[in-house]
Amino acid sequence: MNIQQVNKELTGAQSIVITTHKSPDGDAIGSSLGLYHFLKNRGLNVSVVVPDDFPEFLKWMTSCEQILNFEQEQNKVKKLIEKADFIFSLDYNALNRIGELGELIQKTSAIKMVIDHHQNPQEFAHHYFVDTNCCSTAQLVYEFIDELKSTSEITKEIGECLYCGIMTDTGSFRFPSTTARTHQIIAEFINLGVDGSKIHERVYDTYSEHRLRLLGFALTEKMKVFPEINAAYISLSQEELKKFHFKKGDTEGLVNYPLSINGIKFSTLITEKENEVSMSFRSKDDFYVNEFANKHFNGGGHIYAAGGRSNLSLDETISKFVGLLNKYKSQLK
Repeated sequence: MNIQQVNKELTGAQSIVITTHKSPDGDAIGSSLGLYHFLKNRGLNVSVVVPDDFPEFLKWMTSCEQILNFEQEQNKVKKLIEKADFIFSLDYNALNRIGELGELIQKTSAIKMVIDHHQNPQEFAHHYFVDTNCCSTAQLVYEFIDELKSTSEITKEIGECLYCGIMTDTGSFRFPSTTARTHQIIAEFINLGVDGSKIHERVYDTYSEHRLRLLGFALTEKMKVFPEINAAYISLSQEELKKFHFKKGDTEGLVNYPLSINGIKFSTLITEKENEVSMSFRSKDDFYVNEFANKHFNGGGHIYAAGGRSNLSLDETISKFVGLLNKYKSQLK
């Protein structure tokens, strides 16, 4: 990446659009809004677009109400994409990760830039700021600002957004991808007045009663553990989700719970959607779920955190998954 060229193109841009992946999480929203405020403070015309809605526990960040939801405002978003002359792709490495929005971006002649930490980025952009060893895209947004020699322009509101992205994608700074550099950046945010404990509370301590009951149900009734294979999974049907008045984000983090069982190194959440079955994979030690997701469930992601999908029924997907567990038994020991 030629940072001088990027800076020149950004400065001359009449309309900038920031996009992120489907089912946006804390890193997607935090990095998008952090970059949004940075560019906005420079007097640039910038918008944030998401393919679909994001959880309520992320809707405290400044200007989150300015985010455009493609599902709800298709015509407005299409016009924005068509007239944009610079488009950021944050926290995703392939246009199929953002559905129909990806088709619109592919057609536009706008300058495109990827800021991401996922492996194997596809060739669709002019500029790439990618580090697969980085803990989060939010940290990479900070590094991008640093490359522009503009960290002095980082405000408290920018720090809050980026803090949230880093915190959520590192499991509150406990995953192996958390480095000394990560903590140094977090320290800078705290010096700006960012209250980390308040952000943690807003994200993790605002459960609805229904969400907490869904968690209890999933762990007591739907978690299947295979101690002889060091694996576990949780499955949830549409009917079960409706029973607990499911809202976007209610299953966030659920896939991590089985990994806290002593000896378990591979955990999966299998969720029935309207048109497909969604899968979240988490692992530790020497079992890499990005390879598993890519090979068997049309997915990918990080070494220890990946996603996938299945066009089979929920029962058929579970059957396929359990069959694969036995094939991977030796690798999971």
